[in-house]
Amino acid sequence: MKTAHYPGSPRCLPVARAAAGLVLGATLLLAGCGSEREAVRKPAPPASTRVWPTTQVGDPAAVNNVLMRALGLVGTPYRYGGNTPDAGFDCSGLVSYVYRDMLDLRLPRTSRDLAQVQGPKIAEDRLAPADLVFFGTRGNVSHVGIYVGEGRFVHAPSTGGTVRLDHLDGPYWRDHYTGARRVVN
Repeated sequence: MKTAHYPGSPRCLPVARAAAGLVLGATLLLAGCGSEREAVRKPAPPASTRVWPTTQVGDPAAVNNVLMRALGLVGTPYRYGGNTPDAGFDCSGLVSYVYRDMLDLRLPRTSRDLAQVQGPKIAEDRLAPADLVFFGTRGNVSHVGIYVGEGRFVHAPSTGGTVRLDHLDGPYWRDHYTGARRVVN
């Protein structure tokens, strides 16, 4: 059995994934059975009630390229030590690949080394799209992702999983957030 890359991560086994797909499909099918009026009256609750500032920095085209490339890799399988879409990604491999591919920027290969990258440390309330966000315990960085805005980030979280989009306010991420760095100026 494969283990998670970080503590507290969910493990999706193939059977659980298939069951989740069936539940989602049934939910979507049943959702179409009600009247349009009912669907309008029942809006989905917000994923996060926190209001995130909209900070714009650097070259908008460079930021957009980084974000589009990172979001385009959502669903790519996780692989420890992976650093290409074909081989899969670990967290730092994903970050290094996106910045090298889009901006020809060579970044360190590990999350710990990425946290030491030359560039300003960013307060959480000043995050801007394309900033690197870091997570760990007791001051030790063990995970990195790319902030996309509105409190969300793209990352490669765990063995058996895929590159995905998560909320910084998620229980694990909120409790293990260690800071951010800006690499696009």
